[in-house]
Amino acid sequence: MFGLVSAFVLSALAATSVKAHGYVQDVVVGSTHYTGYLPYSDPYYPTPPERIIRPIPGNGPVTNLTLIDIQCNGYTEGGVVGSKPAPIFASPVPAGSQVHLNWTTWPDSHKGPIITYLARAPSDITKWQPGTSAVWFKIDESGKTADGKWAATDLLAASNSIYTFTIPPKLKAGQYIIRHEIIALHSAFDQFGAQFYPSCIQIEVTGSGNALPTSGLVAFPGAYTESTPGIVFDIYADPTLPYPIPGPAVWTGGN
Repeated sequence: MFGLVSAFVLSALAATSVKAHGYVQDVVVGSTHYTGYLPYSDPYYPTPPERIIRPIPGNGPVTNLTLIDIQCNGYTEGGVVGSKPAPIFASPVPAGSQVHLNWTTWPDSHKGPIITYLARAPSDITKWQPGTSAVWFKIDESGKTADGKWAATDLLAASNSIYTFTIPPKLKAGQYIIRHEIIALHSAFDQFGAQFYPSCIQIEVTGSGNALPTSGLVAFPGAYTESTPGIVFDIYADPTLPYPIPGPAVWTGGN
């Protein structure tokens, strides 16, 4: 039975390979619109446009959980080791405000969760690299609904490819990196099959709050392993099985 399912999956993957990837192409905060980093045009301008999203090498996935690429994207095997800071940041982003992220068209075969983290920059965010420090805390997640709808396909498509989350209302003001990702599970029925599509967005949060997490901080790489629940998951098995979203619990201290 597993062989038949695997053969079906491989066939489906081959059929959708040309459209099997994506990234955040636009960001809206309040009435302000920011074009995302566009990997197939931005690097080729004589003077590249300034973006708030850290550069990505393309629309392909990160698959190695041990590489720095898992943090903000990258292609170490091709010589692009991780990402680098963007030259600007979105400001102001009031605590408690909504952030709207517009993904490129996402293939309906690539089911999985959408997860969002923050990391507070200790200094100028346009120069700061988190490295392997445990500085990331989860503020939002969406996985699989009780009736079997997946965040990265069904729910994202229903919202016209726009994912919306809220900056914690009591979050301490300062500069933050938003680490936002889709984890595609179409090949995750076995180890090393999950695909990760992270984007890192630079913002400056304003407000009078002073909340920051004191626990639940994770590092990238480090937050996920191949044995983490939700990294290996067979989406073709019993559709009634609940999906365990990987990573720490969502931080609620800023609400």
